[in-house]
Amino acid sequence: MPGFPLQRVVLALCLIAIVAGCSPIDRYKAVSTIFDGVPSMPPPEQFCGEYASSVVAKLRADIASGGANRGDAAGKASSHKPYNEKQCDRCHDKTTESGFVVKSKNELCFVCHTGFVKGSFVHGPIAVGDCLACHEPHSSSNPSLLKSPAGQVCNACHREKRQASGLHENSASHDLICINCHDPHYGNVQYFLR
Repeated sequence: MPGFPLQRVVLALCLIAIVAGCSPIDRYKAVSTIFDGVPSMPPPEQFCGEYASSVVAKLRADIASGGANRGDAAGKASSHKPYNEKQCDRCHDKTTESGFVVKSKNELCFVCHTGFVKGSFVHGPIAVGDCLACHEPHSSSNPSLLKSPAGQVCNACHREKRQASGLHENSASHDLICINCHDPHYGNVQYFLR
C-alpha cells in the first residue's frame, strides 16, 4: 500500500486543524479520546493561573495609572443613547397595548441590537431577550447601563456553589470579577470563558 503513509499524514493534518480551532478543554477531550497516555488536565487553579495573573497585572497597572488605561467608562454613569437624545419613540409607542414598538419588552433590545448573539453558548437572559435582568433601559450610575456594579450584577441570579470554588475565591481575593474570565452574554466555550 504505497498511499497508506500519505493517508496517515493527511488524517493527522486534518485532526490537527480541527483540534487547533477548539478551546483548550475541547482540545484535551479530543486528544485524550484519540490517543492513549495523554496526561491529565491540570487543576483549574493551575490551568487558569496564568490568565488570572495577566488580568491582575493589567488591573494593577490600571490602578497605578489612575484608570487612564481603561478603554471604557469604568466607574462612570451611563445612559442609553436614544434616552439621552430624547428619542423615546425609538422604543416606546403610545398607540400599542404594550407601550413598546414591538409586542414585548423581551424583543425590544433586539430591534436595534441586531446580530448581537455570536456564540455557541448563550447566557439564559440573552437567549430569552431578558436584557433588563442586568441592564437599566434609560440610565444607570454604573457603566454599560448595569443595574449593579459589574462585580455584583451576576450575584443577583448566580447564588449557587461555584464549580472550582477555590479558583473563584482566589480570584475574588485578587479583585477579579466574573466578567474578567466570563463573557456575560455569549461565547464559544462552555461557561462563556474568555
